[in-house]
Amino acid sequence: MSQPTSKSTGFGKLRSFFWPVRRYELKKLLPMLILFFLISFAYNILRGVKDTLIVTAEGSGAEAIPFIKMYAMFPAAIFLTALFTRLSTHFSRENVFYIMISVFMIFFLFFGTVLYPNRELLHLHSFAAFCTANLPEGFMGFIAMIRYWIFTSFYVMAELWGALLLSLLFWGFANDITKICEAKRFYGLFAIGANVASIVSGQVSIFLSRRSFNPRLHFGSESWEQSLMLLIFVVVIICLLLMVVFRWMHCHVLTDPKLCNVKAVTETASKKTKMSLRKNIAYILSSKYLLGVAVIVVTYNVVINLVEVVWKHQIKLLYPLPADYNVYMNQITTMTGIVATLIALLISGNAIRKCGWTFTALITPIILLVTSVVFFGTLLFSGHFSDVLISFTGMTPLYLVAFVGSAQNILSRASKYTVFDATKEITYIPLDRDARIKSKSAIDGVGSRMGKSGGAIIHQVLLMIFGSLAVTAPYVAVILIVIIVGWIIATKRIGKKVDKVVNDHEFAIFNKNGVISGERVDISAPKNSG
Repeated sequence: MSQPTSKSTGFGKLRSFFWPVRRYELKKLLPMLILFFLISFAYNILRGVKDTLIVTAEGSGAEAIPFIKMYAMFPAAIFLTALFTRLSTHFSRENVFYIMISVFMIFFLFFGTVLYPNRELLHLHSFAAFCTANLPEGFMGFIAMIRYWIFTSFYVMAELWGALLLSLLFWGFANDITKICEAKRFYGLFAIGANVASIVSGQVSIFLSRRSFNPRLHFGSESWEQSLMLLIFVVVIICLLLMVVFRWMHCHVLTDPKLCNVKAVTETASKKTKMSLRKNIAYILSSKYLLGVAVIVVTYNVVINLVEVVWKHQIKLLYPLPADYNVYMNQITTMTGIVATLIALLISGNAIRKCGWTFTALITPIILLVTSVVFFGTLLFSGHFSDVLISFTGMTPLYLVAFVGSAQNILSRASKYTVFDATKEITYIPLDRDARIKSKSAIDGVGSRMGKSGGAIIHQVLLMIFGSLAVTAPYVAVILIVIIVGWIIATKRIGKKVDKVVNDHEFAIFNKNGVISGERVDISAPKNSG
């Protein structure tokens, strides 16, 4: 099928490229952008803080991250995803949103007012000292996870903010009220809200992290503690704003027949879906189409976890103090937002409309493959040319590795927030509501955690064998390349089916039996070519 032209869409060439939105659609699009902006703003703040707390703590480091993701993140993700599915059974979509937001808001308030101020009393230093004396070097990350258990809990909740609020709640809501014909125009633009949030949140975090100690404030015994409390206060305010915007949309957007099928949306919003996490996972395994989507999500998270742990170890060596580390990480967040905004405006939505789903979905794994090869090559070989590097670039090997790793992280994260997320969410839209909720809760809620846990297991095994991240780097690089190749193969296999749906059935809905407008379409696997 031919791709939409500016004439067929009713937009001029420039508007079709940069802003393919009709004026009456702004009432629907803008609050969605605000929701995405606020959720992403808070997540970027939380992500910088969680890494800073764990990586820069005395006796800890990036080695602790794989253990946290396996033994804390994965069980917590299963628990909160099960809670989400249970809440969806008993409450409307709107009330589930408010409940989940409240859970996070209460935790962060409790952390800031009770846990962190009393951290020295609560941390398990004596137990950790005993373990350090009796366990091999490869267990240092595991010991740090236990020693700094309140930092571990913050890390877990910060990560789950992205997995649950962004992946399940926001995108689930967006998929419920957005048609494929709108998604092809809107989803690239949705990412702009998140990308601008990265820029703004990065600068806010840098500003607050560089503050000197203020004795007039009635909290915090040092400048970093005061900065941390202020950042948490910002997140709490965002939680309140999210509930206000979400309520406004239900009152003013979902009741507008020009923007939504009011009857269908009302039934969807109030419908309580009967489901269990175990059945949802079984549902995914029974469909080759959904299993392909799950493979893409899992492999992305394995890959990004493998690279980031090694990179964050280099950043700690460069910036060992918490405030300095947090400032640097938020500089990366700001640059990620700038690059992602450019990708969203120039590539993401236009690539889907003009080049199809498969081409666009392959952008992210190819970027990760190329940049990861460059990063690990620099890490493994820059030390052999240290004198030459210093003479010609003025950079030490450590600084060069950190710089290249930062560039890799910026490009991979930017492509994830724009191209990867947009293409992944489009794969859910053809499903009916029950299938969409079941698949999203299992794939985004648990599948993403499985991916990060898979990367964590790889790091753990290598650390226990070799003892340090520096020694494990060559093995991580080889494993990484193999996984990315598998990701590319999975993308191509489901791409035939997704491209057919996006191009030929813009308003179609698959039900659980794979029926489109009276015509049976098998979504269990793409047809063999030829």
